Amino acid sequence: MVIFNEKEKLTPAIVELKNQNKTIGFIPTMGALHEGHMSLVKASKAQNDYTIVSIFVNPTQFNNPEDLEKYPRTEEKDIELLTKNGCDFVYLPTVNDLYATNEVAKKYDFGTIDKVMEGASRPGHFDGVATIVSKLFRAVKPTRAYFGEKDFQQIRIIQEMVKQEGLDVLIMPMPIYRAETGLAFSSRNARLSTQQTDDAPQIYSILSKAVALKNDGKDVAEITKFVENEFANSPFKLEYFEITDENSLETIQHFSDAKNIRGFVVAYAGEVRLIDNIKF
Repeated sequence: MVIFNEKEKLTPAIVELKNQNKTIGFIPTMGALHEGHMSLVKASKAQNDYTIVSIFVNPTQFNNPEDLEKYPRTEEKDIELLTKNGCDFVYLPTVNDLYATNEVAKKYDFGTIDKVMEGASRPGHFDGVATIVSKLFRAVKPTRAYFGEKDFQQIRIIQEMVKQEGLDVLIMPMPIYRAETGLAFSSRNARLSTQQTDDAPQIYSILSKAVALKNDGKDVAEITKFVENEFANSPFKLEYFEITDENSLETIQHFSDAKNIRGFVVAYAGEVRLIDNIKF
């Protein structure tokens, strides 16, 4: 596995491979890697000649400087895990390698998709995400880029950014990688206590019951009320549950309102904010 710290060295190496008609799979990450990330590596290796993972904690997507400071950094373990899973290249840039001095996130017009759910309480967050992913795509020049559907709203943002900027990369959404209990893999899971880890699978269980209710003919309002009641009687504090159109991310009133529909949930286990979603 080859490690690059500078795009000036990375990009020519990638261009040389692409000139040989080699395909490049890319997984952008902020580190603290886990088996969910490795499932993306596995998918990339199956579909491309070479796979590259970037590890970069992006400052422009953090609203709170304290959150940026506290974000887990486990570079040594990450490299060990990537080596074990057959990754070909790792890009470990510094802030200065990607951003000019005092550079801020680019302002995008994403319509409504960056203003609902995660965007509602984190203004500017998705501008930061789109800015760094655009920079990474230009440095890595991937054929395909892989993202887990746990961060489904982020995928929609990146799809729109790619369209707006005319970038030549296929965005590959991948199914949420779950433990046998149903808990979605997340770097945040490491912060859960033993009891919270035991309780956390209830989140996916509630989502699964919601889908079953839909299949039994219940409407959006009934299912939303059911989910809210389930969380009220759980160890978790519900931040939001939304059933939306997958494309616009706008909340629907009836299942006939959209062809592709997904339910999104955010709940707190103590101070740990957990997100999940499910296709209806």
